[in-house]
Amino acid sequence: MYRIGIDLGGTKVEGVVIDKDNNEVFRERSPNGREKGYEGVLWTIKTVYSNLIKKINNTPHTLGVGMPGSISKRTGLLKNCNIQFMNGMPFVEDLKEILNHNLSAENDANCFAMAEAIMGAGKGKEVVFGVIIGTGCGGGLVVNGKVIRGLSENTGEWGHSIINYENGAEWGDCPKGIVEAYISGSGIETQYKKAHGTERSVPSIVEDYRNGCEQAKTTMHEFFNHFGISVSNLIKYIDPDVIVLGGGVSNVDEIYTEGLDYIKKYVFHNDLYTPVVKNEFGDSAGVFGAALIGVN
Repeated sequence: MYRIGIDLGGTKVEGVVIDKDNNEVFRERSPNGREKGYEGVLWTIKTVYSNLIKKINNTPHTLGVGMPGSISKRTGLLKNCNIQFMNGMPFVEDLKEILNHNLSAENDANCFAMAEAIMGAGKGKEVVFGVIIGTGCGGGLVVNGKVIRGLSENTGEWGHSIINYENGAEWGDCPKGIVEAYISGSGIETQYKKAHGTERSVPSIVEDYRNGCEQAKTTMHEFFNHFGISVSNLIKYIDPDVIVLGGGVSNVDEIYTEGLDYIKKYVFHNDLYTPVVKNEFGDSAGVFGAALIGVN
């Protein structure tokens, strides 16, 4: 049976068809239609889904959807979505109706972790923690090929762990000093501006760092330090077989050298046994993970 996955992102909708051996059959992307509001997003997903089922001549398939945020167990409505107008909406039920197919929906970070655990950098490992360090920070835990969601659907939300409360950085309405305020892409940029008074993008900060700029070196050393604290805490709590990094910041090569040195500094007894590796699917991991969690 074919598996179809659809991944809703902040700017795009991506869909994929994979076969029973997890080989890609067809994939496409489209702008997510958010400029037309909630109905625009639903319509875009329907259009992508229609194109996918045409490619397999409407044969039976499973369907999974990845999304920012999660579905509240109490209300059945979408929550914690970074596309703000979608919060409080019956997203899954509306999708089932317009697509005329049963589906399973999962947080996008969990989809990332699932794809890397089953098909990617964590393949063959029992306990896989997927870390996303992009504009924000997210994560997902997969054990024996199953997503672990937790009682409140918040397993993996390591970006909201607090590492410096008393004098911590402010981050929206969140408690002070959360991980996301320091090691996300926007967190790095905010810390740079706070320290040096000018706005710089992460790529330009990294370039300056490699060229020996003292201001950039200060910011990046602070980033590696907070990265080491945060990931070492993950290892202490979960002790996974592998941690797979994703998101734009995971493309900074030094995170796998200097970043690991800081993890070793803070991990229990200074012994780092846990592999911390780069993802294999890039920003398409979510759509493959959605296909893997689908139902018929």
